[in-house]
Amino acid sequence: MPLNLQPVLENDLVLLRPLKQSDFEDLYTTASDPAIWAGHPNKNRWQRAIFLNFFEGAMKSGSAFLIVEKQTGKIIGSTRYYDYDVENKSIFVGYTFYATAYWGKGINPIVKRMMLDYIFPFVDTVRFHVGADNLRSQIAVTRLGATKVAELEMSYYGEPSRFNYLYELRKSKYLEAQSR
Repeated sequence: MPLNLQPVLENDLVLLRPLKQSDFEDLYTTASDPAIWAGHPNKNRWQRAIFLNFFEGAMKSGSAFLIVEKQTGKIIGSTRYYDYDVENKSIFVGYTFYATAYWGKGINPIVKRMMLDYIFPFVDTVRFHVGADNLRSQIAVTRLGATKVAELEMSYYGEPSRFNYLYELRKSKYLEAQSR
């Protein structure tokens, strides 16, 4: 089976479907809450012009998802795969955000596990860029089993460079943890 970087992924709680240009207004309604971005490296993404740039990067990636709560049909966030490296059998997962009403509800680990379960047949390593000040996301990726492997300056699409941590999750470690 060939790798599709924008499959439809779902379970009883959430639907991840390919992000479409027509999703901008609805997703921006979710993203326009400054509290969502307070812990992120780019704290001003709640502003329309800044979010428009973020959204443009998501569309150009060809691998971004809209996250929908299945019970209500509410758009609760977005995430994506990026920087797929065929030769090294690795990919990044990130650019993830959720409406604050869904924080602490277990949605992020559910979404990430769906994405990991889908991608690990194709790769050996999943990586995550996490803002150095984004403690919430650092905790989240370590709970998935990822390990911090580097500290680096990097820029997101059309945004200034920021200090980030690089985390890695190896397929063997993930599969071992899932079998327990």
